[in-house]
Amino acid sequence: MAISAFIGRQTLHAAVIVGVLPALSSLFPAQASLLPPASRAQLIHTSDFQPSRAIPYVITPERRAMLNTIRFAEGTWKGGLDVGYWVMFGGGLMPSLDRHPNRVIYSSRYASAAAGAYQFMPFTWNLVQRSIGVVGFGPAAQDQGALFLIERRKALPLTDAGNLTPILTAKLAPEWASFPTLAGRSYYGQPVKKYARLKSFYNVNLLELRRLRDEKRAALANLKAEPEVCTGSRIECATQL
Repeated sequence: MAISAFIGRQTLHAAVIVGVLPALSSLFPAQASLLPPASRAQLIHTSDFQPSRAIPYVITPERRAMLNTIRFAEGTWKGGLDVGYWVMFGGGLMPSLDRHPNRVIYSSRYASAAAGAYQFMPFTWNLVQRSIGVVGFGPAAQDQGALFLIERRKALPLTDAGNLTPILTAKLAPEWASFPTLAGRSYYGQPVKKYARLKSFYNVNLLELRRLRDEKRAALANLKAEPEVCTGSRIECATQL
């Protein structure tokens, strides 16, 4: 699919943009989603999902809220649209997600080969592939890679607790330069997001993702509770009682 066509069809869903998401939370009706429909920004696994070799990490509301917050910090949020998975350092888009582009981009102040929703460096992505065996560089692989890096920084239990604390952001600061240390600075001396902005964005995401999870659970419960409808003859249906 051409990137331009992909963006064009999803532009309508881009109302949830950087800096606007928290302000919109009180404007939407209870059943409206603050996240773009059918986007990975709202994709979470059901409670019966079983991890596999291809998908080793279950994605809960707490983990998805963290993944979304990393994208927000790294500048790849793009209103929650999946085009964020195509972004290279500097804002350009990759031509393909078959593999990490491994291409150095130069800006006025920095040079980097970071790419994807979580701005993986080539050597970091090589580590991800060697460690958990993900294939390609698609959105599912990138999500799993980011969760691996969170676990590598011993921050997965704090992530699962559902509270973005200064200690949690500091644990992830060596992995993502846009996350602040406890001193409020970037681990690498680069531009950094303020903790208060990350916390606000995270909280709204988590609230919305938990609501979506609860809606899915309720829908499944209602589906299981509905009695089977007999479609046979009156005699056949009577004998099934």
